[in-house]
Amino acid sequence: MARIGETVLRLASVDSTNNYAAKGVAEGRFGHGTVILALEQTQGRGQWNREWLTAPGLDLAMSVVLLPEKLPAMAQFALAKAAALAVHGVVAELLANAGKNAAEVRIKWPNDVLVDRSKVAGILIENELQGSMVASSVVGIGLNVDSRGMESGMAATSLRQETGRAMGLDLVLNKLCNSMETWWQKVGVDDETISSAYAGHLWAKGRFADFTLNGKEHRARPLDVDAVGRLIVEEEDGTVRAYGMERLRFIR
Repeated sequence: MARIGETVLRLASVDSTNNYAAKGVAEGRFGHGTVILALEQTQGRGQWNREWLTAPGLDLAMSVVLLPEKLPAMAQFALAKAAALAVHGVVAELLANAGKNAAEVRIKWPNDVLVDRSKVAGILIENELQGSMVASSVVGIGLNVDSRGMESGMAATSLRQETGRAMGLDLVLNKLCNSMETWWQKVGVDDETISSAYAGHLWAKGRFADFTLNGKEHRARPLDVDAVGRLIVEEEDGTVRAYGMERLRFIR
């Protein structure tokens, strides 16, 4: 099986790298580990169909094709955890190399990556199932690398803003592919390590945070994320419950 990033397809512009990758997978043109990288993404998408903006030529807009051989559909959130950990690891490493506090890098459930409270990366994973198994997965990653001057109110940041250094897309892409490969090798083999690491980097873990639950304001204390991707929280009355993304959302 090819390593992630062994094949990189670079596009000048595309509507969505996830759309492009999914079409290529359906047509049998892209093998496992293929990376689709776009200098410009005109209709980038995040969670819940939110728009994801990247600065052309300055930020990473990419999708990774994964073709699992034996991944049950019930375990597909392990891919989301692994992808978030891969991005987290790269961001934390680059901040640490610049003398910054890597402990400020956290994963905001389900799979945004933050520096302190500002979003530096978003991940959108789209899986195709065949029966009870995952046939293919497209992991879309938007990572703010060298962009500057984020609009007020966006609560966003970039690697350059955090480190004061220009990074370059190829450097970050190479690190990200290697990190993805490392975590991918653990999926279905060492899910306990994946889950433990994800929980350890979980944003707002152990403190009360503001959510919406079924559209209404709600406060709870995040504790962990279960195998199917539900956030386990402690309610204000002390009870512990698990909620899926369709019901519970952080208030930004």
